[in-house]
Amino acid sequence: MKSMLLVMDMMNDLVHSDGVNAKTYVARGTERGMYANTVRAIASARAANVKIGYVRVGFSPDYRECPPNSPIFSKARDNGLFKLGTWGTEVYHEFAPQPGDFDIVKHRVSPFYGTSLEPILRAQGIGRLVLCGVSTNGVVQGATREGHDRDYACTILEDCCCGATDEEHEFALGGLRRYAEVTTSRDVSFAST
Repeated sequence: MKSMLLVMDMMNDLVHSDGVNAKTYVARGTERGMYANTVRAIASARAANVKIGYVRVGFSPDYRECPPNSPIFSKARDNGLFKLGTWGTEVYHEFAPQPGDFDIVKHRVSPFYGTSLEPILRAQGIGRLVLCGVSTNGVVQGATREGHDRDYACTILEDCCCGATDEEHEFALGGLRRYAEVTTSRDVSFAST
């Protein structure tokens, strides 16, 4: 079955040392080796001719899609976070997209809700999602559960993910093992099955 690697929310606002949320993910991601592991996963996917999709959370300059009652997104407008067209919503340079990669912009936690992801997956004949990103208990969990319910086989690269805390990361993975294979960037196989 054909796979797609989804690199999710690995954008400057969240994973760059100068990003607004650097204190949340940069130290933990560095400790876990998340950056080098994600570079490895992307290179392995490219070597196997696997499609790559970059999922980014972002809002129009006037924040028209930003839900005002969301505990996660309600402060985005006040703090100038996740504004499309700015440096903060660009993919982190070490993971830079290449021509032919897919750019999926989302306005909620799930990469499926109100996005182009499912039409892209169907058009490309994708049956398996290989998932990585921040946070494990946010977008990775959302993609896994919803991907599973849409009949995609899901594989999580746990060493290419992190949560705001180690506990959040481990707790999320504990619950997701029922819905997905959990492996690492070294052990994943991108070969079609």
